[in-house]
Amino acid sequence: MQRFLFLCCITAMLGACVTVPVPLKGQFSEVNPSQVADSGQAGESVRWGGEIIKVTPGESATCFELLSRQLDAKARPRPSDSSDGRFIACRAGFYDPEVFVKGRDLTITGKVEGTEKGLVGKFDYTYPRVAADTIYLWPKRPLIIQTDDPWPYAPYWGGFGPYWGAGFWGPW
Repeated sequence: MQRFLFLCCITAMLGACVTVPVPLKGQFSEVNPSQVADSGQAGESVRWGGEIIKVTPGESATCFELLSRQLDAKARPRPSDSSDGRFIACRAGFYDPEVFVKGRDLTITGKVEGTEKGLVGKFDYTYPRVAADTIYLWPKRPLIIQTDDPWPYAPYWGGFGPYWGAGFWGPW
């Protein structure tokens, strides 16, 4: 009986670690931005995310140009070199471009309105356009520096050790 309770507690704790934020919950179509750009379909309810490329506040709405990324189990865009293309999401109201800066992760929910023609450099591009119900700006990811050295401190710091010579105190 104790094992069963222990397993239930562990399962509940692990399940709590991987939850989608409340504003992003719901049932959504599995269609991605490149499929919408190719087919031009509209009316699908989607949850897409990506990296902010550009924010354009207008008179009554703010539009976000995003580089689409796959979403993880929490609905956050995964850091990746692959993409399903770009898309535009617009929502009523003002969203400050100094807060929603280039490179930040953003997840949106809403309905696909169709497509919009634009330019990426000099290339004609077809953007899927979404009327966003939810705009969710994720916190910045922590900076993680990976090193190839398995030992965090050099054992011969300061020039001492088997390799005498130039070190912390300069050449002798």
